[in-house]
Amino acid sequence: MTTYDDRASLTDLTTTAERVRRSIEGVIEGKPEVVRLSLTVLLAEGHLLIEDVPGVGKTMLAKALARSIDCSVRRIQFTPDLLPSDITGVSIFDQQRRDFEFKPGAIFAQIVIGDEINRASPKTQSALLESMEERQVTIDGNTYELPSPFMVVATQNPVEMEGTYPLPEAQRDRFMARVSIGYPSADAELQMLDVHGGISPLDDLQPVAHAHDVVKLIEAVRSVHVAESVRRYAVELVGATRSHPDLRLGASPRATLHLLRAAKASAALSGRDYALPDDVQALAVQVLAHRLLPTAQAQLNRRTSEQVVLEILQRTPVPTTGSTDGGYVQGGPAQPPLYGQQPGARRL
Repeated sequence: MTTYDDRASLTDLTTTAERVRRSIEGVIEGKPEVVRLSLTVLLAEGHLLIEDVPGVGKTMLAKALARSIDCSVRRIQFTPDLLPSDITGVSIFDQQRRDFEFKPGAIFAQIVIGDEINRASPKTQSALLESMEERQVTIDGNTYELPSPFMVVATQNPVEMEGTYPLPEAQRDRFMARVSIGYPSADAELQMLDVHGGISPLDDLQPVAHAHDVVKLIEAVRSVHVAESVRRYAVELVGATRSHPDLRLGASPRATLHLLRAAKASAALSGRDYALPDDVQALAVQVLAHRLLPTAQAQLNRRTSEQVVLEILQRTPVPTTGSTDGGYVQGGPAQPPLYGQQPGARRL
């Protein structure tokens, strides 16, 4: 097995990530925190759900991320008549060979863009479950491995309900993070008119990283150190969602794992080989909120999942130091930083 020096890997990571970030920001104006979250999910081996109103650049962000990396890309336009076999593939009988031949579907790519995923039926949506969790596809009793790196970037429109099928909880739980792009500022929108007014910047976008580089960077993220106190803090945050009175469904153990992986990737993007509680805090809303189901009373009171997660962050004590024996020392309430904000340089 080839090994890589940790410091060299982190240096390569920040350098490569900076190139990809600049490439994407040439297409998506004024949204650096959204671009950083996309890179975080990619390096944490997760999948990204982009949920926002029409016309803010959801598909543009997914395409810019895919084109910035020299890897295979497939785009699936989810429609009500889309079949599971269109995604996973199908076995076709070959008359000459007198045997069945497997024809891979659109899921066999390193970056898969699922446009308007909630327009397909739940039967078709479920075709993604195995591939997103186990990175493999099983057809007619045969298992086929998916390429590495593998990431699903899905978009959906939350305001248009006609002809759509809400994502089931099992599907939403497989997305590491959900992000909303939001409307651009006036200056960013004015700059967008200058850049996008003539031709699409996607036409001139060239890859700035290779797939094998991303695989190495993922290995570097895996080596990021997470102290026991930080791990316990993540467990307490997720556990608090399961007993909150405003939630009828809390976050799963998979959410805890995703939160930890995302925190490690965020730390690596900041040039650190260790994760801080700040990394966990800054990602908690994006990683946890889309998995939670508010109670009927909470919905009547217009309480959102995001508000509940922020309340849990305020109430859960933050570890302030780590002892040599791995002990957990509680601190005061959290003040969650904005995602992408550089956390303090305290090591646990």
